[in-house]
Amino acid sequence: MSGKTLFDDNNPDNENPEKQGEIFHNRKKETMPLERLKNLEEKIAAVVEKVKALKEEKNSMEKKMRELEGLLNEKNRVIESLTAEKTSIKTQVEGLLSELETIEL
Repeated sequence: MSGKTLFDDNNPDNENPEKQGEIFHNRKKETMPLERLKNLEEKIAAVVEKVKALKEEKNSMEKKMRELEGLLNEKNRVIESLTAEKTSIKTQVEGLLSELETIEL
């Protein structure tokens, strides 16, 4: 070799039109993987954003679920309290009715 490169003006390969097409074709092949890599990078970035959004939505829903569970527990305590009060009142009413029956006899 004479020490010349493809970039030298006097390169015989650059004078041959078939070789020039081959060089252009090789450059096109080089850009294809770069475009594909960029496309892949964009897809990965979109997936990362989607995962981030889903995690935020999950956290929000878990917080809402805890709030609703707290409300449900409070409502259950109220129901238990009202049920106990109803049972107590029922017992008192039955006792009063029983007393009325004894007075009427």
